[in-house]
Amino acid sequence: ALPTETARRRRAPGRSRARRRIPETTPERASAPTMRSSARGVASAAFRALTSRPKPSNATSRTSAVKPRAMTTATETPTEAPKTIYLKDYERPAYAFERVNLDFELGEATTTVTSTVRVRPANDANGKSLFLNGDESVELAAIEVDGAKFTTYERTGKGITLRALPTEAFDLRVTTTIKPQENTALEGLYKSSGNFCTQCEAEGFRRITFYQDRPDVMSIFTTRITADKTKYPVLLGNGNLVDSGDLEGGKHFTVWEDPWAKPCYLFALVAGDLGMVEDKFKTMTGKEVTLRIFTETHNLDKCAHAMTSLIKSMKWDEDTYGLEYDLELFNIVAVDDFNMGAMENKSLNIFNSRLVLATPQSATDADYAAIEGVVAHEYFHNYTGNRVTCRDWFQLSLKEGLTVYRDQEFSADMNSRGVKRIGDVSRLRMAQFAQDAGPMAHPIRPESYIKMDNFYTVTVYEKGAEVVRMYETLLGKDGFRKGMDLYFERHDGQAVTTEDFFAAMCDANGADLSTFKPWYSQAGTPRVTANGSYDAAAKTFTLECSQVVPKTPGQDSKVPVLCPIAVGLVGPDGADMNLTIDGKSHGTTAVLRFDQASATYTFTGVDAKPVPSILRNFSAPVRLTTNLTQDDLLFLMANDSDAFNRWEAGQTLLRNLCLDLIKGGEQSFKMNDAITAAMRTILSGAKAADADKSFIARAMMVPSEGELSDMLEEGTVDPAAVHAARDFVMKTLATELRAELEATAQANSAAVYSNEPADRAARS
Repeated sequence: ALPTETARRRRAPGRSRARRRIPETTPERASAPTMRSSARGVASAAFRALTSRPKPSNATSRTSAVKPRAMTTATETPTEAPKTIYLKDYERPAYAFERVNLDFELGEATTTVTSTVRVRPANDANGKSLFLNGDESVELAAIEVDGAKFTTYERTGKGITLRALPTEAFDLRVTTTIKPQENTALEGLYKSSGNFCTQCEAEGFRRITFYQDRPDVMSIFTTRITADKTKYPVLLGNGNLVDSGDLEGGKHFTVWEDPWAKPCYLFALVAGDLGMVEDKFKTMTGKEVTLRIFTETHNLDKCAHAMTSLIKSMKWDEDTYGLEYDLELFNIVAVDDFNMGAMENKSLNIFNSRLVLATPQSATDADYAAIEGVVAHEYFHNYTGNRVTCRDWFQLSLKEGLTVYRDQEFSADMNSRGVKRIGDVSRLRMAQFAQDAGPMAHPIRPESYIKMDNFYTVTVYEKGAEVVRMYETLLGKDGFRKGMDLYFERHDGQAVTTEDFFAAMCDANGADLSTFKPWYSQAGTPRVTANGSYDAAAKTFTLECSQVVPKTPGQDSKVPVLCPIAVGLVGPDGADMNLTIDGKSHGTTAVLRFDQASATYTFTGVDAKPVPSILRNFSAPVRLTTNLTQDDLLFLMANDSDAFNRWEAGQTLLRNLCLDLIKGGEQSFKMNDAITAAMRTILSGAKAADADKSFIARAMMVPSEGELSDMLEEGTVDPAAVHAARDFVMKTLATELRAELEATAQANSAAVYSNEPADRAARS
């Protein structure tokens, strides 16, 4: 899932955040295309056999949602105060839910949900009680065990506890009544703008029925949905559509079967009056998959880019990881009233419409890029999050950090790799570094939480992605792929932990990465210092490194972590040197495994004084300090083969210039001519046939006022002075480079709009 705030950061600056709307019952429209259906009588009959027992006659007569129902021993428990949940207290469930059959009767006043679960006690269950999460808003109508009324339970504000259960496998049937139109939390099943919709991650399913609402309970789901056909012509669920048809009274139904085990947070249902666009994708084994995007009819012309992005994502996952889509159908629904940015429910992704709908008249290039990345992110969850999911919510970064890394790599392959990396690091520094330095600092795998929703953070997502990226940096692309293959081989269909992912990476490569583990448990951004020196007589270049992990709330004692420091040496001719350390050749970029408080690395056979390119591609999420001079930075800006470090050199020069101007005051404003000359050189590169024009545009940008303010000492920030200094640099560069800028703009203007990457780069 992408929280709304995370998705917002992927959109163009200045675009408003998707508003959280309160559900309401509105007049439904009567005309819309009907969903095409298929019939598979055997599956439908099996579903009916499991759920055909008559409902209790008093199923809708209950008046209280929280009072204990008929029971052998019952007590009324007051609403419980929030309590801290600890990772160390994890216990695996005593009861497995093998199959789940859900029957939804969608109504205007109430919705009846019947859940029939095949329950298998664990070998060590020994008559343990079974706790089912359930929100206070859910009205319990009946509980049955193996077809008989069950009364040995106790209800509290958090759910129900079942006691004296069979010791062998049994069928548990729970009937509940809910009111989606009154669900203002927008979690579970809610109704808004005339449509029914769900959002179950992290703990929304408990607002639908009583269930083990935890990610390590994985089940095979079959869902039947019944509703008025005129008001809700489209009825969608997880998996493949196996049956549908008309019923008496103007109603109709669909049955959806998902053959892959999943936790209930991936359950989804949509019912409404929606239009549809359709396409096809042929997988690498020749299987044809139907792709559909549902949205309001007047928005159908805005779905083309999202569909193209989905097809690209499916092909990329096959080419890069050998991962083929595993069902016959993939649906996306775009609705305005969706609380998350987007959600990866198995085969039924639900998006806030801002992250699907786009036309040249309504969206910027940044919006197009964001849609491409978010559509890919949710699709990639099909394996990293759905087929292999989290054992518990402490492991959230296992699916989100890994999937963010995957969508970053996809976007890099679709567009400019260097510019994508620059953008990702810029967001990390702006948002996550600040979080790591503040009172809300927490590791990517926290040890405790009170409310899980509070951990959908830039640390879990963005820093989590950087931790995954470091595996690839340390092990190489082939080594990382081997680790991913072993991870899926071992854990397909399981709910696992970050330790399982770590073990797969190590075991697949025979690697000892023990000093890497603190990245999961320590908060804070390491501060790394790397100072280089050249010995002409010995023909060696020495890099002295040190690291400190600062104190964070609740973590005063820190240990050094394994930081992969990617280093190149650029010779006087501007070319990368071949690197040798301890007699071993490393090509032109060496990845130093820096895991001590301090260490020294010596490169031998260095015939001329080089300029070091340190932390190439931002190989570790650290704050780096070096002894590079202004001349060194100018040289790297012009010659470094690493796009990120070329940009970083220029940004460092511009930051230092602006900070000096701020401290000196307006009376001493003076431009650095060397920086102007360097900018002219960068701009002239746009004329080359193979120019990366997106990178050139990014390299010409002056650091923002916010970034400059963040680098000043606390209590010394004068917003007017910051603005004046930055404005002076911007206007001076514009004046000095006016002729070149106008010529470049003219050369890169187009008479006809195109959304291809090269055209977007030219416009930038």
